[in-house]
Amino acid sequence: MSSVRILAETLWFPVALFLGFLFCFAPALHAPQPHHAKVVVAGRAQEARVDAALRRQYPGGFDVTGVPQARSARQAVLDRKAVAGYVGGRHPVLYVAKANGTSLMQTLSRDFTGLTPARSGPLAVTDVAPTVSKDMTGTTLVYFGTAWNIPGYLLATTLLRAVTFNRRRKLLTIAGVAALFAGLGDLVGVSLGYLPNDPASLGIAFLLTTAVATFSSGLAPFTRQFFPGVGMGLFIVLSTPTSGVAPVPMLPAFFQHVHYVMPLGNAMDALRGVLYFHGAGVLRPLLVLCAWTMAGVGLLGLDAWRQHRAAARRDPGAWPDDVASPPVEDPSVEIATPVAMPGGRHHFGEPVPSLVGTVRDGALLPLRHAAVTVMDNGGRQLVRAATNARGEYAVGGLPEGDITVVAVSPTRRPQVQRLLLEQGSVVRADFTLYGRSDGDAPSSPALSARRGAAPRN
Repeated sequence: MSSVRILAETLWFPVALFLGFLFCFAPALHAPQPHHAKVVVAGRAQEARVDAALRRQYPGGFDVTGVPQARSARQAVLDRKAVAGYVGGRHPVLYVAKANGTSLMQTLSRDFTGLTPARSGPLAVTDVAPTVSKDMTGTTLVYFGTAWNIPGYLLATTLLRAVTFNRRRKLLTIAGVAALFAGLGDLVGVSLGYLPNDPASLGIAFLLTTAVATFSSGLAPFTRQFFPGVGMGLFIVLSTPTSGVAPVPMLPAFFQHVHYVMPLGNAMDALRGVLYFHGAGVLRPLLVLCAWTMAGVGLLGLDAWRQHRAAARRDPGAWPDDVASPPVEDPSVEIATPVAMPGGRHHFGEPVPSLVGTVRDGALLPLRHAAVTVMDNGGRQLVRAATNARGEYAVGGLPEGDITVVAVSPTRRPQVQRLLLEQGSVVRADFTLYGRSDGDAPSSPALSARRGAAPRN
């Protein structure tokens, strides 16, 4: 049974990612075609004829609405209320927008050319929202959006290792990095001629990175070891195929609904609105991006409340001051730890402490929520723990050999110890962290070892 559990813990993430790619990318992108694409037709008589023809040739492909005149058909495309506006008669015209995607524009031109009566003149296709000359397919925005989306999730992942940062500092870091990414991305896009020069795109890019990073940071304490799967599922597997790499009206209905929820899809809608449609249709996606950010802040607040409540339950007289958020175990380096069983057997589950100790301040009082990080001889992080109300910590499942242990707490100088772990040993490493008001710290922290394990200095 233990081998099955080890395999399950090891393989769940790649299997989940494989299935996600298999059932999201292929069904969404293998054969793009219109699904309930909204079009308008000038004139009631023309509306009935076009609607009947489209329903017959492309069932479920188009939703047709009539407008009184040709000018209204063109304006509906500019207002993003329709992807095409058709004007029949002796000189038929089809209004489209390349900014919605070249493949959609080509599909609309082909389909409506087939509907134009032979007695009429050739169909004139008019592009009312052309893209910049270097954006030949109308999808360049998606590549820049991806550059602002996925690193936002990765930023939240790396911030899990910033154990001395409280929640406020993490949010400030997210805001600073998001501003940097937005500025650099826009500068590159404009200077290379890939994007129009519009300062409003900076704000949308900032909101996208901030929304993804903030929500991911709030999600991590609740999903723990499943965080990579949940994060990549949301911000890569679901977001990428629905981002607009294939025009949204050409996606199956399910993926269209996903598009209108995901941060990346909404950022793409907002960017297209400000860059090519004079701000039309921008409010809703901006509100969605703000909602993702506020949801992330809410999750962070809920985690803070949960930690405070747990601390108060353990020690009602010592309510924490929230100078730092308790470190979240980094799922990317989390390792299974063995539990000792009678007769020397082991199974995987709760850890047997192979490294224990306490962390105190300069007055030798216990430090709660101090972060203790264990690294191997090559500097790779093995595990991280936080001290309890008595300043104690314990970690298990560590490999034999040299390890480095670092204890940190906000406003105090960190302490480092090098230890040698031997098979079956339990090593004790105590730390005293001094702040500005504690005077000069001793040259080395207190250290003791037992059961044959010796410290390495």
